[in-house]
Amino acid sequence: MTHRPAALTATVALVLMALTHVAGQAPATPAPQRAAEPWRFAGERPCVRPDGGALQCPPAARTYAIRAGRLFDSVAGRMLTKQVIVVSGERIVDVGADGQTRVPAGATVIDLSGATVLPGLVDMHTHMYDTRRKGMTAERSALIAISNAQATLRAGFTAARDMSSHANGYGDVDIRNAINQGEIDGPRFQVAGRGIRWREKPGEPGNPLDAILVGTTDEARAAVREHVERGVDWIKLYPTGGYSFTSAGEAQYVLNYPLPVLQALVEESHKHGKKTACHSFGGAGLEYTITAGCDVVEHAYGLTQQQADAMVQKGLAYDPTFVRYTEPYMDDNDAKNTGGKFRMIPIFERAVRLAGATKGLKIVTGSGADGSTLVHGIQALEFEWLAKRANMGSVRAIQAGTIAAAEVLGWQNEIGSVAKGKFADLVAVSGDPVADITELQRVRFVMKGGKTIRNDLGSANLNTN
Repeated sequence: MTHRPAALTATVALVLMALTHVAGQAPATPAPQRAAEPWRFAGERPCVRPDGGALQCPPAARTYAIRAGRLFDSVAGRMLTKQVIVVSGERIVDVGADGQTRVPAGATVIDLSGATVLPGLVDMHTHMYDTRRKGMTAERSALIAISNAQATLRAGFTAARDMSSHANGYGDVDIRNAINQGEIDGPRFQVAGRGIRWREKPGEPGNPLDAILVGTTDEARAAVREHVERGVDWIKLYPTGGYSFTSAGEAQYVLNYPLPVLQALVEESHKHGKKTACHSFGGAGLEYTITAGCDVVEHAYGLTQQQADAMVQKGLAYDPTFVRYTEPYMDDNDAKNTGGKFRMIPIFERAVRLAGATKGLKIVTGSGADGSTLVHGIQALEFEWLAKRANMGSVRAIQAGTIAAAEVLGWQNEIGSVAKGKFADLVAVSGDPVADITELQRVRFVMKGGKTIRNDLGSANLNTN
């Protein structure tokens, strides 16, 4: 029988309260809760996990002064030079020109004077879990998900939105909570759980670990409520399925939900304070997505100017996942299915360029990283595609993956730019990513919440003031 001393359970409720998500507020790591005295067991008095287990208390918060040779201002879209960022604990407490910004006595100085510092990057479309394959245990699947999350963080993505658990139930909620608690390293996640799909055949049971299947508006609303009860941040929806081409080369897209069902899904989500993300390739499903007011339109191969304008009017954001759907396998599939006559990639490229040229349309960077065709850790390719192939330029592409993404997450007051009071979520690259956007594919320094995750700029750059 496992013995759990009463001293350990005394602070559990407080820790659980610290983990509670607050709308519009990115998660801070809760202050460590000490086990109650007297501690009559081994070693010094430890701290307590939410489940009541004991662990060593984390080290005391430190103060850093980061000297940045260049600093990207994501709000103004400009590059500053010779800046100092002062970090205390998880937060930035001061930022300004070198020589005019006070470095606190005893602060550890991180010398990035030869580098460019940016706010932590944001990936708005990840799948931390690989697709659950036959014979894969839940434990193995979770270990892979943690590894993927950490690869994403080390690549400079200090925040991310996870767009379904790939037949792993609500495991993404648990991993998000473990990251928030400080038990494992990973991005600040917002997660979507199972997702909600249309039931194609009456009585189709579906996989209980995969998306919930719905066939009526009542079932749709109930599915949303289950997700809310299980603690998700977003509701992932699938208004369209696959695509094909007519004999004349016109793209056709499979429609899933009837419009009243999609409207019920979005309405119920908003009623419970949750945003929706809609997998919508084109056709009637994309039209319904915009009509229903889905908060983020995902992919949109067949986006038209009229639809883009409607998205601006409704305040909807666009997450193209550009790299994911311009990979060579797309051409391979189209060649096989059409005898080499028709291709989706140029259709999609035109749509993303159209979106980039539409004034007022908020575009965010999402990779679609899923451990299969696009692995975790290389998501910064998306910046290059948006800058060059969508003609957005480097500044707008970087903003799409920093301040614009933070705004869509509702975390613009916490992350997305380097500013006093925000989390110390910072990355650095050797060169200038405005001049060469591919620099973001070579992140060499990552700090999340004042904790240095990696520093490949050399130990000589680290000294004590």
